Amino acid sequence: MTDRPSRVACPTCGKAVEWSAENRFRPFCTERCKLIDLGAWASESYRAPVSEDPTEPDDSGPGAGTS
Repeated sequence: MTDRPSRVACPTCGKAVEWSAENRFRPFCTERCKLIDLGAWASESYRAPVSEDPTEPDDSGPGAGTS
């Protein structure tokens, strides 16, 4: 087995990046790619898919959230 660090693809541009302690931007290749990704999170470009569950009660009607 070798002690060679593994390589991963930069999430922003896809460039091969060495996964090691020396790469302070990992998993990104550069600070620029890191900031692009941060900007996407800040602008809410990333979203988790949500599906409606028909078995849950509808909380949008009058009196919703009151006990």
